[in-house]
Amino acid sequence: MVAMIIIIVILAVIFGYVLMTYNSLIAEIEAVKNSERQIDVQLDRRGKVFDSLINVVRKYMNYEQTTLKDVTALRNQSNQAKAQGDIQTRMAAENEISRIAGSLNVQFENYPDLKANQNVMQLQEEITSTENKLAFSKQAFNDSIEKYNAHKKSMIASIVVNMFKNKLDENFIYWQVSDDKRQVLEDSRVEL
Repeated sequence: MVAMIIIIVILAVIFGYVLMTYNSLIAEIEAVKNSERQIDVQLDRRGKVFDSLINVVRKYMNYEQTTLKDVTALRNQSNQAKAQGDIQTRMAAENEISRIAGSLNVQFENYPDLKANQNVMQLQEEITSTENKLAFSKQAFNDSIEKYNAHKKSMIASIVVNMFKNKLDENFIYWQVSDDKRQVLEDSRVEL
């Protein structure tokens, strides 16, 4: 009788631990997906700012219009890749947009009227702000992937993952954050 109670207690503890590990891994998967949605929010915001910038800039520039048309083409490529589930192509297009966004201020220097335009100045600030928020979102996404991957590889959790492979074994792709953006993020952290 005592042996039966001990076996039941041990099974209950094992079941409880498996259940807690399962729930914890599901929560981490959902955190990764939420982080990815935050990136989507920033990418959507950036797209809207670029649309506004294109409308304001049309009357001022010819060469830079080509640059902004490139951004529009890259956005279309990214959206199409997202719809098709092609994460690598989407990331490449979005990273190229980030590169272009970083060079816009230099191009605007060549146009004093444009540079002085209040709308353009505000949109430039919005693009810079959005790029920073996007870098933070990418870093948070990568951090949540790292946390999930570390947990799913731990000794007991890996057994639970193998038991529920369809639900718990996710392979997420990291977003690239440039070394410059990463350094800005690290420099801006407040140490307590």
